[in-house]
Amino acid sequence: MRVGELCCREVVFIGKDDSVFEAAGLMRSYQVGDVVVVEQQDGRNIPVGILTDRDIVIELVADRVDYNDVAIKDVMSFQLVTATEDEDVMDALERMKTKGVRRLPVVDGAGALVGILAVDDLIEQITEQLSDLVSLISKARRSEQRKHSMIA
Repeated sequence: MRVGELCCREVVFIGKDDSVFEAAGLMRSYQVGDVVVVEQQDGRNIPVGILTDRDIVIELVADRVDYNDVAIKDVMSFQLVTATEDEDVMDALERMKTKGVRRLPVVDGAGALVGILAVDDLIEQITEQLSDLVSLISKARRSEQRKHSMIA
């Protein structure tokens, strides 16, 4: 399966010069744990970083920093790990594991933001597949039981 088939195409994004206060408001409004930080290039949103709810808590709240005047660029993660939409999901999962990240912005061939892949998306997909396997096993078992009851 390709990343583009599984990722969420509705991504909350913000500019790096916007305030952390604005980012927190977006996270609350959209019920998400992160915003992708983008720069505009030729009318496209190019991801340059990510800001998570954890970044806000660890970097600002825990140190009692007044975040009203703090820009996103002062707190965001610059070492952005991304996936391409045509990449295999298992390759993206391996990179998430290696880099220790729970979310990957997804880009197209030109590097523009097109989605985001989260661990939650992967867990949901794996759960559906496991459920299908359990259903298959149950049906096979019932079929075998019917065969045996007809013979007996």
